[in-house]
Amino acid sequence: MIVAGLDVWKRGWVAVMVRDGVVDSVSIYAILTDFVAQAGGVASIGIDIPLLLPTEPPRRADIEARAEVGLRRSSVFSAPPLDVIEQTSYADARRLSRERYGIGVSAQSYALRARILEARAVALADDRFIEVHPEVCFATMAGAHLAFAKKTWNGQVLRRELLTAHGLVLPQQLQGEAGSVPVDDVLDAAAAAWSAHRKAQGHAKSLPADPEVGEGVIWV
Repeated sequence: MIVAGLDVWKRGWVAVMVRDGVVDSVSIYAILTDFVAQAGGVASIGIDIPLLLPTEPPRRADIEARAEVGLRRSSVFSAPPLDVIEQTSYADARRLSRERYGIGVSAQSYALRARILEARAVALADDRFIEVHPEVCFATMAGAHLAFAKKTWNGQVLRRELLTAHGLVLPQQLQGEAGSVPVDDVLDAAAAAWSAHRKAQGHAKSLPADPEVGEGVIWV
């Protein structure tokens, strides 16, 4: 069985491929369609990006994900509605969100605008894609809230240890341009692959557990 985990980084996407529960490769792609073109044998694909956006924010998935990560709750941003993210400037997005929904939209959310729209165009037409959140994955692996943020030394050591304990041993060195990807993005992609493997095996759980048709779901 082959699964994959994808995370956004500044030049596109980092992909961790897992074969029979073992890390097979770490690669980068400028655009998501390039990855899909080489993913014919992949059973499940975990992606760290909002896919099904809310008609009325906030999504239950985001609220429940924050509860799952505890101290790391600030890492879970609220997925904005599609009409907000489609605005071509942050000022317009923020204004529409306040006028229509009574809340603002974070700069972090809007900064992912192009990647969210890119992922939706690909993932909603391919049922192998599942939305994940790496911090929820790591908290589930640990069976507890993580004490250290993912960009800290202790946080990265802990997350790598958790992946290793679950059979996902990342290489000491990555080949080519993948070696320039920030550490936390590689760790997040590996965590996404862990959830994809659980989904392919039928062991994953969804947040929320009882999603309505068309409602956004985070898998772990």
